[in-house]
Amino acid sequence: MNSSVGRNIVNFFFELGMLKKTPRSGFQFLGSGRESVADHSFRVALIGYTLARMSENVDPFKIVSLCLFHDVPEARTGDMNYVNKRYVDVDEKKAIHHLAETLPFGDDFKALMEEYRENETQEAKLVHDADQLDLILELKEQSDLGNAYAPKWIHFALKRLRTNIAKELADQILQTDSTSWWFEGHDHWWHPHQEG
Repeated sequence: MNSSVGRNIVNFFFELGMLKKTPRSGFQFLGSGRESVADHSFRVALIGYTLARMSENVDPFKIVSLCLFHDVPEARTGDMNYVNKRYVDVDEKKAIHHLAETLPFGDDFKALMEEYRENETQEAKLVHDADQLDLILELKEQSDLGNAYAPKWIHFALKRLRTNIAKELADQILQTDSTSWWFEGHDHWWHPHQEG
């Protein structure tokens, strides 16, 4: 590898670090909760993988790749929530193009981003649903903690789901207390063992 390619790759790695520092801006309007774009992308990738394994005739590797890359341009553009997008024009295509020019896999990156934006393949639909399921999970947690506005947001997120499997999982999310994974059925975690 020549030094120019290596430097571009390392710069890309540093740029990815910006996603850990870039807040998801919608929480400002919700009034509670917070996460970075990197936090969000991590769970979206695992949700996407899960959706892929629960579906037929889809490529799990492509879905995870789409999930991991879907918000990478936000390292350059920031995260624009639904209110921001009504007033701010973000040239995401330019951000994608400029980043792709520096990467040896730039064509792959551009193709993934185009597939995600067009949202026509089954993989892209599942990734968009994984994105919304992550939001629904966050909103359910905020609702369980007492945020009265979170259910209103959930209502709109549910309308954006496209696949039956995501709709079924969303129904289950709404029926599940966000603490049940660590609280229910784990009494032994909360009571120290008596040693004789």
